[in-house]
Amino acid sequence: MRRSILACGLLLAFAGILAGATAAAGHNASSTLRAQARAARHWKHRAGLYRRETWHWDHVMGVRLAHRPRRVLASTSTASLQRLASWWRGREHLAWRRSRRPPRLAAWLCIHRYEGAWSDSGAPYWGGLQMDLSFQQRYGAWLLRTKGTADRWTPLEQIWVAVRAWRVRGFGPWPNTARYCGLV
Repeated sequence: MRRSILACGLLLAFAGILAGATAAAGHNASSTLRAQARAARHWKHRAGLYRRETWHWDHVMGVRLAHRPRRVLASTSTASLQRLASWWRGREHLAWRRSRRPPRLAAWLCIHRYEGAWSDSGAPYWGGLQMDLSFQQRYGAWLLRTKGTADRWTPLEQIWVAVRAWRVRGFGPWPNTARYCGLV
């Protein structure tokens, strides 16, 4: 009898240890899954941020939007989301670098010197290059819709809108200041 009680006690102790180990393994597995889900959300979010910034500068410069082949991001692995975020980060950096070198930058800065402050909000002309509403609607409609009038745009955004107009009309919208700067 004693042996059977001892055997039952050992069997119960072993079962308790086994149950504890199984529960700990299940806990570790669920915490690992939570960590992987957190990492996937992080990389998906980063990829979205880089994509939006890339598209912002592509819109401002008037170039075709960069696209990555569409994927269902919910079903991709963390590693592929990390690669996707890295790809968009590279595209964002290239767009950012291109946006910093608008054509004829020195000419735009000279015109700005005679026109007004970048944040000039006095109607009927706004911004550092003194753009009226019809000019803003025609050459910077996307910025006008998303940010408001030119006094709320960054100086680079204002210059890129002026570049769009310059490609079509030359320096005609700034006749006096373009003459002062020796551009016409």
